[in-house]
Amino acid sequence: MSRPPKLNNDCFALPAGVHWTPVSEALHLLEQRLQCSVAVEPCAVETSDGRILAQSVIAARSHPPCPNSAVDGYALSGGLEAGAQSLELRPGRSAAGEAFAGQLLPGQALRILTGAALPDGADTVVLQEDVRIKEGRLQVTGPLRAGANARAAGEDMQQGAEIFQAGHQLRPEDLGVMAAAGLGEVSVFKPLKVAVISTGAELRAPGQAARVDQIFDANRPMLCSVLRRWGMQVVDMGIVPDDAASVRAALDRAAERADVIITSGGASAGDEDHMSAVLRASGGMALWRIAVKPGRPLALGVWGGVPVFGLPGNPVAAFVCTLIFARPAFLQLAGAGFQSPQALHLPAAFSKSKKAGRREYLRARLRDGAVEVFASEGSGRVSGLSWAEGLVELPDAAAEISPGQTICFLPYASFGLT
Repeated sequence: MSRPPKLNNDCFALPAGVHWTPVSEALHLLEQRLQCSVAVEPCAVETSDGRILAQSVIAARSHPPCPNSAVDGYALSGGLEAGAQSLELRPGRSAAGEAFAGQLLPGQALRILTGAALPDGADTVVLQEDVRIKEGRLQVTGPLRAGANARAAGEDMQQGAEIFQAGHQLRPEDLGVMAAAGLGEVSVFKPLKVAVISTGAELRAPGQAARVDQIFDANRPMLCSVLRRWGMQVVDMGIVPDDAASVRAALDRAAERADVIITSGGASAGDEDHMSAVLRASGGMALWRIAVKPGRPLALGVWGGVPVFGLPGNPVAAFVCTLIFARPAFLQLAGAGFQSPQALHLPAAFSKSKKAGRREYLRARLRDGAVEVFASEGSGRVSGLSWAEGLVELPDAAAEISPGQTICFLPYASFGLT
C-alpha cells in the first residue's frame, strides 16, 4: 500500500464568516479533512503491541482446536445416570500434547488431564475427586450431564472468524488472542511519525541554567511522552528561537522527517507569534479560534504537504488541546480512525457557575464515587495536570453545577493515557 497523497495548503480553511468555532464543529472538520497518511508493513505478532491493524485479523485455526478437558479427571461417553456406576478403566491416559490414540466405548473411562484432547468416543469428564478406583474399575455416583467439564472445539474462536477489525490498536491481551488463533504475522500501519517543536526565546531545556525571566520547556517532554503512549514515533526537534527564519528552517526539517508536526507557542497573532505568521505567509494556515477553555487559538496549517498543529504555549492549554483535538486527528492519520473519549457520567463534588459560549475542560479526579476539580482554573497552574486523573467536560451552554449533579468525566485512560 503506497502512502496517500499529501494535503493541500487550503485543507484547513474555514467557511467564510466563521469567527468562533464550536468544539464539536472543529472535531467534525478535522475528521472530514484528514485521512490515513502512513504506509503498511507486516509485523510479527510477538512484537505487534501498540501497532494499528491495516487489515482485519482472521483466525487461522479454531480455539481450542479440538475438544479437550477443563479439569483433571476421567473421560467417558454420554454422561452418567443417577446412582452408583462402575466403569471399565482403560489403561493409559490423555495429557496435554500427548493425546490418547485409542477409542473409548460406552461403559469405559480413561484418565485425562487438564487441557488434554478428549479421546474418540468421549464427550464428558468426571472430576478426579468424585471417583475412586477399585480393582481396575472406576466407581462413581451420578448424575452427570453429558459434556460436563469438557470444552468444545472452537467454542472460543472459530477458524475463519474475524477476531479484530482494521484500525484496531493492539494491546498485550490481543497478542495472546492472535497467537492462540494460530497467527504469526499481521498487517499493520507504520507508526505515525510526529515532529515536536517548542518555540520561544524564554524557553530553556529541562535541567539547564535559567534566568529569572526564563522558563523551562514543559510542553515538549510532556507532549513527546503522550505521543509515545499512543504508539507514535516521536521526532524531537527541540526548542526553536522566536524568529521567522529559524521557524521556517525547523518546519522544513520536520516536514522531511515526519508525517505530522505539532508545535507549542506562537500559535496566536501577536508580535512574536512567528509560527502562525510563517504558516500564514506560506498560504497554508488557518487560525481556528475555537470556543474552548483552556485553549482558543489553534493554528492548523500545511507545510510541504505535511499537516501542522500549532498549540498554545501554555502547558495546561497545550495538554488539553492535545487530548481533545490532536489525539483524534493523529489517530485518523495513523490509520486507527477518528475516536472520541469514553465519557463517564458521575455526580459532581463541586459547585460552579458557567457562562454560555465556550466548552470548558476542568482538571478533575474521582474520589468516593464523585468528581472533584482542581482548586484553581488558572491555565498557569501546571501542577493541576498531575493532580488530576482526567477532565470534566462542561457544555457550550450556560450551566449551574452543584454537588450531586451528574456531570461528564473523561478519565485520562479514555485518551489512551494509563
